[in-house]
Amino acid sequence: MEHDRQFALVDELGFVNGKRTDAVQRLRTSIDLAAKTLALSRSDAMGRPFRLDSDRTALIEWLRRYFNLDHSLRLAENATGGFPDDNEAPGPTVVSTATLECVASWFPGLALDEVRRRFRANLEVGGVEPFWEDRLYAEADQVVRFQIADVMLEGINPCQRCVVPTRNSLSGEATFGFAKQFAERREASLPPWAARSRFNHFYRLAVNTRGASSGGRMSQIWAGAPIRILGIYPKQS
Repeated sequence: MEHDRQFALVDELGFVNGKRTDAVQRLRTSIDLAAKTLALSRSDAMGRPFRLDSDRTALIEWLRRYFNLDHSLRLAENATGGFPDDNEAPGPTVVSTATLECVASWFPGLALDEVRRRFRANLEVGGVEPFWEDRLYAEADQVVRFQIADVMLEGINPCQRCVVPTRNSLSGEATFGFAKQFAERREASLPPWAARSRFNHFYRLAVNTRGASSGGRMSQIWAGAPIRILGIYPKQS
């Protein structure tokens, strides 16, 4: 996906992200890549805009103070591949609207938009049943090839989730027992078309993908684009 995870905060311990600290969820950002500006603010205070090309030192200092980190903090950029969690499946994550609605029903008081923010899938498929996306992966030595508009993708595996979905997306406050309850309901709701062998645990939602050989680009996917499953193929390294 164009610009997805193009920038990352890094220090001597690795990435500074939501897996590492819930302070990420209290940070508000707005980026304008055309103007090369990034506006930052705390959830409880006003912030300021920074130019990505000329204000890097001030930007890092603001973030260093916000996260209470030392001077090794830096802003890394990869404009071509970004910084995906899964290098085997660096494509967009896919989930259905019905799946997100189903998950919201498991947690009274959790709105659909909050579930979207917690699981932050790149592509959401409408007009299908809950857990439809579990059709988009197969056994470990296989991929499911599918097409959205003229973009060819391969489904690799059901996405293993981290600590981030267990927290309120805006405050970072933890939802007690979220992962355990989710896993129990996910196992009970696993559809017959899912490859059960891919679940060493059931704290998994959405599907990790990678681009298949084609002339299409991710940017050619639009809202309302048709989606078609092409079949199961041997997995190529």
